[in-house]
Amino acid sequence: MSTVNAHSDTVEDVTAESEQAGSGTPEESGFRTAAEDVEAGVHAAADRARIAARRLARANRAWKDLGLQEISRNIVAKRDLVLAANAKDVAAGKEKGTSEALLDRLTLTPERIDGLAAALQMLAGLPDPVGSVARGQTLPNGLRLRQVHVPMGVVAAIYEARPNVTVDIAGLALKSGNAVLLRGGSAAENTNAVLVDIIRDSLDAVGLPADAVQSVDAYGRAGANVLMKARGKVDVLIPRGGRDLIQTVVANAAVPVIETGEGNVHIYLDHSAPVEMAVDILLNAKTQRPSVCNTVETLLVHRDAAAAGDVLAALAAAGVRLHADERVRAMLPTGVDAQPAVDDDWGREYMDLDLAVAMVDDMDEALAHIRRWTTGHTEAIITNDLANAERFIAEIDSAAVIVNASTRFTDGGELGLGAEVGISTQKMHARGPMGLRELTTTKWIVQGDGQIRI
Repeated sequence: MSTVNAHSDTVEDVTAESEQAGSGTPEESGFRTAAEDVEAGVHAAADRARIAARRLARANRAWKDLGLQEISRNIVAKRDLVLAANAKDVAAGKEKGTSEALLDRLTLTPERIDGLAAALQMLAGLPDPVGSVARGQTLPNGLRLRQVHVPMGVVAAIYEARPNVTVDIAGLALKSGNAVLLRGGSAAENTNAVLVDIIRDSLDAVGLPADAVQSVDAYGRAGANVLMKARGKVDVLIPRGGRDLIQTVVANAAVPVIETGEGNVHIYLDHSAPVEMAVDILLNAKTQRPSVCNTVETLLVHRDAAAAGDVLAALAAAGVRLHADERVRAMLPTGVDAQPAVDDDWGREYMDLDLAVAMVDDMDEALAHIRRWTTGHTEAIITNDLANAERFIAEIDSAAVIVNASTRFTDGGELGLGAEVGISTQKMHARGPMGLRELTTTKWIVQGDGQIRI
């Protein structure tokens, strides 16, 4: 069974001094240690993870899928236990004045638990990426070459207030043959403790190594610092959270990092956008779940867009607070209000029912605005003009480009990946929603019959 009595205030504080991790009395924190003991503890967990990863690398698909199905079954069977733990975390978050956006990400419901279980079942139904051939050939000298996908090894994740990530990453790591070290933070400490215990018990029940999934939350912020510096013990580190958390990890980590980015997501409403389609897409992209990274944050309206008035009226009626430039405010429908937009609005990831709105004269201006303010996450166009759609696809340099659909589809589950570790905005091997394939690397296999190099 895992031990995850976290004591840190927020995961963003990952660079705090090690001594702060043990602040307060033992009764208050549940854990107190010297910096060297934290390092030894995290390194020992990483060593156990390495051994577990070697065992997982030999597990076939049927065995790993059995583990996924067992985790899925037990999460549902122990739903009440998970919900009770989550209620404690949510109550604590409200007491601390946690924002509504963070509380939404923190909260689990019966439906969300069912969704987590379903995602694990979906993962079990996906092909195993391990051993799949990326490319291969036989050379003129008879050497047979294959470049095959293999597990990363030990994957670490630092994230905040997102208990769903605990399940998603554990499931993806298992299917892709990796062991994972989790730092889920104090905001979700009770929920994560229960989830990690369920996952570990499920792995053990089917004969897979329980140490393939471990939490280092017991070591607090100091443990997160050790993870970032554990070069040679951790193969890749994935931060998932707000800008401060991600940039802290990127700036301080000594291990390879796959950077997941914030989502300053744009939708361009072209002059030819159909009214009904535009209203449906904008309402979904902004209001379906505003606290997540694929919600739209900026709407760019072509000056001749016939759908503009209906879209803005529908958004306002749905409770969206508009932050609009002067030209947009001048054409607002009767009864629709907006506050003047300022420069800070164009770069903000609101993660709430707020939307920045600007009017543009043409696609050139829309593209220039996106290039200036994008975080490289997701951009969308609503249009009936094929040439404009193709130009938008060609010129937008973000991880996901969407035509005539909601930005909420930039999601591992929605794109058929089963789940996601996060959404990478880098231009590395992993870009966009990271699923099974993105948690593998490759190695060359060269087979011969005695050939020597001349």
